[in-house]
Amino acid sequence: MPDRGSAGTGRGFGRVLVFVYGVFAFAATGRSTLQLTTKASDAPLPYTLSAVAAVIYIVATFALATNRRRLALVTVGIELVGVLTVGLLTSALEPQDFQDTTVWSDFGAGYGFVPLVLPFVGLWWLWRQGRREAIVTEESA
Repeated sequence: MPDRGSAGTGRGFGRVLVFVYGVFAFAATGRSTLQLTTKASDAPLPYTLSAVAAVIYIVATFALATNRRRLALVTVGIELVGVLTVGLLTSALEPQDFQDTTVWSDFGAGYGFVPLVLPFVGLWWLWRQGRREAIVTEESA
């Protein structure tokens, strides 16, 4: 059985990934809380999407930090679909419905496109760690 610590997020790039997800969890939670408490009646859809993004970032941070690979794969996959969908809606298809922005608006342009890149990096890292665990398992068998 592979050592959970060797393929985990306790050090190296995994630790950086958890940190970045944590920053986005904090930022999205703050943004959505402010939006929902001060102007939710103005544009409920974007503010609800901000809250959804916050929950996804929180769960992804937890899953990555605690080496829950399946939960991380699902959450980061949902994040990828969300940022692509919201980005497409806000930039091309229905921009008039999104007068105010979310963390995923315009593919995360307000955050330096990190929300667009982050799920790709997260999925790549999870895939790489899964392969590493498979190799370790084969070698120990």
